[in-house]
Amino acid sequence: MSNFYISSEDIRVDNGHILRARLRAEDGNNVDSEIDLNQFIGNDNGRFDWGGVNFSETARDISFQIEGGDSVPVLRAELQNLDGEWVRADVNLGERISNDNGQFRFI
Repeated sequence: MSNFYISSEDIRVDNGHILRARLRAEDGNNVDSEIDLNQFIGNDNGRFDWGGVNFSETARDISFQIEGGDSVPVLRAELQNLDGEWVRADVNLGERISNDNGQFRFI
């Protein structure tokens, strides 16, 4: 397994929660792959929560970018907290998402 953002191209997040890219497989070919981030990330009182679910149901202004010199894959959004306030939050998708022979894997 490898860092998906280093071994892929055309990385994007569609519909606010579907991570898609062309991931390099072990044979060198690029494979279209996707993973639903709602299955692995939740909203814990205005913070992204690995292991939670359905973050996008209480999120707005969701965006995704590869940032900085280390090319970090960052998902950003405003998440609603328990008081109903909107809180800016971000999460490094490289922490728990990897490329396993051309397929996204949650680790």
